[in-house]
Amino acid sequence: MKIIVGLGNPGQEYSATRHNVGFMAADVLAERWQAPAWRDRFDAWVTECRLETEVVYLMKPQTYMNLSGVAVNGLLRFYKVDVSDVIVIYDDLDLAVGRLRLRAKGGSGGHRGIESLLVHLGKDEFSRVRIGIGRPPAGWETANYVLSRFNTEEAPLVRDAVNQAAEAAEMIVRQGLVKAMNQFNTGEKKKG
Repeated sequence: MKIIVGLGNPGQEYSATRHNVGFMAADVLAERWQAPAWRDRFDAWVTECRLETEVVYLMKPQTYMNLSGVAVNGLLRFYKVDVSDVIVIYDDLDLAVGRLRLRAKGGSGGHRGIESLLVHLGKDEFSRVRIGIGRPPAGWETANYVLSRFNTEEAPLVRDAVNQAAEAAEMIVRQGLVKAMNQFNTGEKKKG
């Protein structure tokens, strides 16, 4: 069993913001896998899918970013899933807009959602799929920037990155993190 968590903030006002690229990728996977309707469980929107013999839960915490770990921990404890079977998709200020980077574990890098996961899960051994949103322009506060929408030049880059992040998460489930890192950390797109 695997859990893929897309991080973001609930509510229509946040739906297309930089901080919600994790939600966007989870939605891509739900559509691609023809998942059943999202259900409200564990302070999150959750749907269950099957990839061959693997059960995969897609999850979009509804606790707001800073408390994402509360919702994820609830699902993990209920299904007795190990932290190493969690894949988290989220935004990263330190990557250029549209870039993708996969990691096995590590710190939060200042990301409040990841900080919450580290606190509530007690381990850092979850896979990470980071989608670059770039740094704020001069004069912008980080909090305002991550809640802003992408401009017309950035939008196609982000759409492509969100689709690649979904592909990367699926590859992690099917073939493991190392194979996915070798493919997606080079900047190449997954072939066929």
